[in-house]
Amino acid sequence: MKNLLLIIGILFSISSFAQDVIAQDLIINDYVEGTLLTPNSKTNTLAIIIPGEGPKNRDGNQNFEKNNSLKFLAQDLSNNGIATFRYDKRALTMLKKGANEKQIKKVRFDDFVTDAKKVASYFKNRKRYKKVYIIGHSQGALVGMLAATENIDGFISIAGAGKSIDQIILDQIGMMGANDLVESAKKTFKIMKTGKVDKNFNPGLANIFNLDVQPFIMNWVSYSPTKELAKLTIPTLIINGTNDIQVPTTEADLLKKAKEDAELVIIENMNHVLKTVASKDPQVNTKSYNMPQLKNTPELAEKIIAFIK
Repeated sequence: MKNLLLIIGILFSISSFAQDVIAQDLIINDYVEGTLLTPNSKTNTLAIIIPGEGPKNRDGNQNFEKNNSLKFLAQDLSNNGIATFRYDKRALTMLKKGANEKQIKKVRFDDFVTDAKKVASYFKNRKRYKKVYIIGHSQGALVGMLAATENIDGFISIAGAGKSIDQIILDQIGMMGANDLVESAKKTFKIMKTGKVDKNFNPGLANIFNLDVQPFIMNWVSYSPTKELAKLTIPTLIINGTNDIQVPTTEADLLKKAKEDAELVIIENMNHVLKTVASKDPQVNTKSYNMPQLKNTPELAEKIIAFIK
């Protein structure tokens, strides 16, 4: 009987923290559409969640990859008194409005930064929230760093890289043991850094240096995450998971070194899509990339809530 009362007490404590949340779809401008989650209890704090690489939607999903990672993160924060706004990446919004392939190919990395800044300005100008935080996941972490330079109260990097994208690509090619391709990639990056495309790139690297993609990478490669993070003067939280097979914890160490006053949190067994997994083995690890019912690692939201509050 005593144990039963204890269990009932625990359940009551958990449910008492849960709050009704109001969901509202918002159109910020022609390129940004997302969902605002507002706790019924009064809050003066908003977290803007920026998705990672690829054609991600506001929930953190894309074709052949549905895990609801950003949706769950937003819900976890809003259930604990922090309003959240998460949005679709620009290409998805453009497609929804009838853009053609040629128009989509003109999207650049800087456009992502512009979109994030527009979102922040939208909420700041309405003066509904006294404090606005930016949370960036993966590629979105670099976007967030660049967008958090004005009127932002704190920045949170989740699975953000410390190295620039060219170095990451070179490392990945090197892991394949293809030294000739590494040298070819170095040549192409050197040309791209002069502002030109490399029309004579190694055909073995066509999936990386397609001529349609090079202008985007050329823009992206111009930014160093460690240099950009070091410019921030706001409170910063850096989070990475030990079972992230896309962005290892060494990347978080680089970010921490660049901004020594940042808080660093390494979460055991969390992978790139914010789930708890038992292994770094790709076959085991990536199963969670398509498990939309699987909730995020609880510690993730706990650390973010503690940092914000």
